[in-house]
Amino acid sequence: MPLKRRRGQTSKREENAKAKFNALLHAASDVVGEFGYVDTSIARITAKAGVAQGTFYSYFENRQDLFDQLLPRLGTEMLDFIKERTRGIADPAERERKGFIAFFDFIVQNPNFLRVLNEAEQLAPKGHEAHFRLVVAGYLASLERDWARGEYAAFERRELEVIVYILLAARSYLALRYAKDGPEIKPIPGWVTDAYMKFVNHGLRGQPAAETPPEPKAVAPKRRPRKARAG
Repeated sequence: MPLKRRRGQTSKREENAKAKFNALLHAASDVVGEFGYVDTSIARITAKAGVAQGTFYSYFENRQDLFDQLLPRLGTEMLDFIKERTRGIADPAERERKGFIAFFDFIVQNPNFLRVLNEAEQLAPKGHEAHFRLVVAGYLASLERDWARGEYAAFERRELEVIVYILLAARSYLALRYAKDGPEIKPIPGWVTDAYMKFVNHGLRGQPAAETPPEPKAVAPKRRPRKARAG
């Protein structure tokens, strides 16, 4: 009599299927990173993954189906990477700094990510939209928890989403300027992180706003003593 699997246990067949699915996605990431979406073929993906072309259709309907799943899957890996680096950090500024550094560490370790992301808006729009929904939702939830504890008191709750998009845009453009070096991704200089955090903490002023000095108290003019009249 075959043994029953406990709840939560997976069979060898399920493990193999999951491994092939992940292998196809990571192979697709490599191929898109090298050739772009347009020149990424199923033949190139399966050759990179080391599986037969027919195996591809056991997991995806077609090439576009894979494309639309690719960026959300890489985005989930990115978020998990950042969460691990920022776990347990209560101070919002320190958590933002660690998260910023973690993002750039992730793209150094996963150099195909930027091309997969940047070309997806036109060539994998469903995946691009799903990715941003996922990233924005997580970032916004974090800021809202801070806001509920009294952080960001100068902002309305609805304005927190604006902050999320500003910070995400900053990361994207800083990556293109300071991390992307031709086909390679390099670590960004520490001074770029410092400049980013200076802006996050103090806005365009770049430094804490100076306290308004108290107005000087009005001092009554001293009266001159009257001269004594002669005689």
